[in-house]
Amino acid sequence: MSGAHGRRHAAGGGAHRSRGNGQSGGPGSPGHIPGPPPYAPDFPPNPAQGDADPPEWAVTESLDWDRPPPDGSPEAAPDAKGPRPGASAGRVDFATEITASLVVFLVALPLCIGVAVASGVPAELGIISGVIGGLVVGAVRGSTLQVSGPAAGLAALVAETVMEFGVAMLGVIVLFSGILQIVLGLVKLGRMFQAISIAVVQGMLAGIGLPLMFSQLYPMSDAKAPGTPLENMAGVPGLIADTVTNPQALIAAGLGIVTIVLSFVWKQVPGPARKIPAALVAVGIGIAVASLPGVELKTLQVGNLLASVDVPGPDQLAGLADVGIITAILTFTVIASAESLFTAAAVDRMHNGPRTRYNTELIAQGAGNTVAGVLGALPITAVVARSSANVQAGAKTRLSRTLHGLWLLAFALLLPQVLALIPISVLAGVLVHSGWKLFAPEQFPKMWRQDRGEFAIMTLTTLVITATALLEGVLFGLAAGVMLAALRMSQTVIRQHIEDDTAKVVMAGNATFLRLPKLIDALEGAAASGKPRIRLDLLGVTHLDHACRSQIEEFVAQQRGAGLRVELLMPDLTKVPAAEPRGAEEEPAFTEAPGPVSTEVWDYATVGTAAVGGTGPMPGGAGPGPDAEWFYLDTRPMPGVPEDRPPLMRRGRDWGE
Repeated sequence: MSGAHGRRHAAGGGAHRSRGNGQSGGPGSPGHIPGPPPYAPDFPPNPAQGDADPPEWAVTESLDWDRPPPDGSPEAAPDAKGPRPGASAGRVDFATEITASLVVFLVALPLCIGVAVASGVPAELGIISGVIGGLVVGAVRGSTLQVSGPAAGLAALVAETVMEFGVAMLGVIVLFSGILQIVLGLVKLGRMFQAISIAVVQGMLAGIGLPLMFSQLYPMSDAKAPGTPLENMAGVPGLIADTVTNPQALIAAGLGIVTIVLSFVWKQVPGPARKIPAALVAVGIGIAVASLPGVELKTLQVGNLLASVDVPGPDQLAGLADVGIITAILTFTVIASAESLFTAAAVDRMHNGPRTRYNTELIAQGAGNTVAGVLGALPITAVVARSSANVQAGAKTRLSRTLHGLWLLAFALLLPQVLALIPISVLAGVLVHSGWKLFAPEQFPKMWRQDRGEFAIMTLTTLVITATALLEGVLFGLAAGVMLAALRMSQTVIRQHIEDDTAKVVMAGNATFLRLPKLIDALEGAAASGKPRIRLDLLGVTHLDHACRSQIEEFVAQQRGAGLRVELLMPDLTKVPAAEPRGAEEEPAFTEAPGPVSTEVWDYATVGTAAVGGTGPMPGGAGPGPDAEWFYLDTRPMPGVPEDRPPLMRRGRDWGE
């Protein structure tokens, strides 16, 4: 379609449909795309998949009609070679999968323990959550290569919850969060979390990472954090002064700093040594230093894994009557679901294997959190660090992430005494690095260059989360994002000028209540012009909300009551004229033409609103409106289709989109 509004061009062959206010057009125009190939079907949900997402080849292949159909599509050639996108090729390489699982285990072990310590709960609960993330979530086909476990992003939230309600109530909160996640997945709301501004997401992650870094500076020096994020930030100068005067605290801080430095530079180490996780190297160094004579560092206190299980009882379930508990459940559900599905999208960009089934993955995360809640463990989300290690180790199937949970379980049951040798300052250093990665300061100047409005949302979301809490900050960011979108969608052009004895006001675009001040100024200016006639031309308006319509109607009534002549040209944005009834035996009107047929093209922008389009003489007083649907016919034959095939006319899918 060419022009700002739309015209109709007719020929024969392939078909292209566009809306009345579209941008690209008919045959020969730069934006035109030939008709669809015969192998491009609609995508109805497949009940057997248990997910309404489209087939994987459909979302990984671009629409290129000159190429053969992707392998795995309904009409793919029988002898097509190679795996289709989103499918695993060949047999499972068990050696690679086992090796990848060991790498993920080495990455996950210090993270599970560190997150538990940062959350204010026993280290065993972090390991239990890691085991569940591998054996329960890992066994479900949602995101094949994504690895789940206790996440650093929820550590601050869990710590606040434990401080307010106690460790015993944590299981109830995690349990019902998991049940809600399962419900959201069953009703196919997994993709809902993708409809969130990236500025809000990045602001949320930065708001999680910044307080996490400052809170872990204290255990990195074998000290206790004061409390809230703002208090932790304000207490840093005093922490530094106390650390430099205490030799043992200075050693602990030195180990934490070494851990952070290794986390940043270890990947640059040449040779096979760089395949060893940096956190594991730091743990080894920390154990060696802590064993030296004269060194007294705080180390991890580990109890019996099975004895740490705390199944919620009736007393804990009675806490569901507390509004604070309900709020915590909703907060955990939203944040854990969003973090897992955002991570899934990021992991999908790391590999060419099967794509994530978002609803199935949300159900898997819910199942994991339900089990974790029953056992009184930490909440589970997908974790980028473990997932990227899994991909980089060459994993291709779910086997690697499932086995890593088995290795965690075996280590905690058979070698718990090794965990008691790990200095807490090393684990705190691991989490400071994780907080820095979440904060991602390089994203702020990047967002500033790309979109300053989104930069403001990202920054405000981070600041509000840091100053208040996670839920309040996310809600603030979402509200700010909606407001920014509303302002940008309300692009209204209002022009006022005088022509002879008429004061004219011409308006186009989306007229919403956000533009009421500008509209009122234009109307008052027209009324103050002193002309006997006022013309309000709103034919270019594509959306007119109730507030603006009421303001215009009140103005027209007032001015007409004052004796002025007011002409109001309003768009009909909702009604489509019905076809006149015809008798059962009445022939269609177009079968007999009294004279030569006009080839004049209708343009609704010049004739009015709400009609069907075509060629020939314009019917009285009607033209196509903004909601009209156009079908363009292309005479060029499609490759491999007989020339005598009837024109392809499909309704309901715009092949140009």
